[in-house]
Amino acid sequence: MKIQPKLIQLLNKRGIVGDSEISEFLSDKPQRTYDPFLLLNMEEGVDLILSNIEDNGKICIYGDYDADGITSTAVLMSVLSHLTDNLTYYIPSRFDEGYGLNCSALDKIKEDGANLVVTVDCGSVSYEEVEYAKSLGLKIMVTDHHTITDKVANCIVINPMQPDCPYPFKKLAGVGVAFKLAQAIAMVSGLPKSVVTKTLDLVAIGTIGDIVSLRDENRTLAKYGIRAVNISERPGVRQLLEGISLQQGGIGAESISFGIVPHINAAGRMHHARIAAELMLENDAQKADSRVSKLIECNNLRKSQQEKTFRECSEIVRERYMNDSFLVIHMKDAHEGITGIVAGKIREEFHKPAVIVTPVGEGVVKGTGRSIPGLNLYNVLKENEELFDRFGGHASACGFSMKSSNIEILRENLNRSMEALIAENPQLLTEKAEADLFLDAEDITVELAKEIALMEPFGTDNPKPLFAFRCRPENIRRMGNKGQYTKFTAILDNGRPLSCVVFKNAAQYDDVLQRGDYVSIIGTLECQTWNGKTYLQSTVMEIEQ
Repeated sequence: MKIQPKLIQLLNKRGIVGDSEISEFLSDKPQRTYDPFLLLNMEEGVDLILSNIEDNGKICIYGDYDADGITSTAVLMSVLSHLTDNLTYYIPSRFDEGYGLNCSALDKIKEDGANLVVTVDCGSVSYEEVEYAKSLGLKIMVTDHHTITDKVANCIVINPMQPDCPYPFKKLAGVGVAFKLAQAIAMVSGLPKSVVTKTLDLVAIGTIGDIVSLRDENRTLAKYGIRAVNISERPGVRQLLEGISLQQGGIGAESISFGIVPHINAAGRMHHARIAAELMLENDAQKADSRVSKLIECNNLRKSQQEKTFRECSEIVRERYMNDSFLVIHMKDAHEGITGIVAGKIREEFHKPAVIVTPVGEGVVKGTGRSIPGLNLYNVLKENEELFDRFGGHASACGFSMKSSNIEILRENLNRSMEALIAENPQLLTEKAEADLFLDAEDITVELAKEIALMEPFGTDNPKPLFAFRCRPENIRRMGNKGQYTKFTAILDNGRPLSCVVFKNAAQYDDVLQRGDYVSIIGTLECQTWNGKTYLQSTVMEIEQ
């Protein structure tokens, strides 16, 4: 594959070195995938499921209420339905039950006649709940992908993150683990390979939706999965795309991230995730269409609640907590389903880690937090584990429940921890875009932009690359319904124009742009097509004199 030196330099900087690695990374038919039986306990898990089917036992797939959990549930339901009709699923309510296994749900599953529970996207550390399931006479196995820091459930656990698991790639999403289980089941049972590959549309949605690494095997799953979304015959996917005005054939990672996933997540955030699960499993286009309408309704409600809560949180921070380095915001009437998104937006607004806590009962609050780059939120919160009734998460997002009387103690502790971390790293709260490479004027070409597009899908561990270049700004004008964005033409050293758009904090660059002097830009490099003509555009992240 003949590619430009600047792209090779960029890939090398990201650790992709050598012809074979570069070819694999850029290929539209990547081969990086692994034998599912390398996952610890896979053989035992497959045997348990197939023997249960042979005995005509009823299987319940126990999922989670986000896009990863919903698609994981749909993958196993779709594949196992080719082997048995004695199959059901259970997704807990975010509001009444919370994340993961719970004992009252296990009671219902037992009453419904199931004798085997297979979790997806949860359960690795649900030791007590697994023991309770056994006491009810239920067989249970766990498939999951979350970090394990506590006692592992005493049952068959398939999770690449668990100790002693030899699987070469540790960063599968929950749906990736479910897909590997489906592959293994098909290999042993003799199901056609096509039964499993038809679920790749679900795998792409769950993998991209859970914001896991888009390198290695996830990159393979995402690439084939995106292609599967574009040709999917699944009525739920097709009707959802039509309902939100996305065209098959033009779907990429961004369409999934900002179109499909929010609508799937909205069901669990505002109502119940089973609406989205039913949609993903629906074979009737007319019924799928009515469920799409419900998802759109949930998503519109989510957006309005989210905007209202964000405004209120932002005002609280500006009035009371601007001097805090870790934002803990007590919202007494925020909708629990949107607090995680709002915490992320507050983090972006102030470039500080943020936790929003909301009441969930008498004297009890639930908290959800989002981190900033360079800060492991899980580690910082875990230092306060004695304050929490329940706690879990990872480096960038965490959740917990605790007594409301502990809020001020938590706020003080977190700010004290942050001050210590800032003393070690004074730039921790400094938001600054970093360019991957500097480009001379002659490097900035349509050809390079087209080759950069080969690095898609962009996401975790493979962000959209940023480039630094020098230019003189001309034709500066405001755009957007409130004039909140800026568009200008960058005149490069060789006299060629480059269209530039500033979306974030555009007003702060007014003075430097209006001077008309040479400036340093950090931004993306992309091809845009309008009226049949292709031109270059940069989304600008930072401007300096």
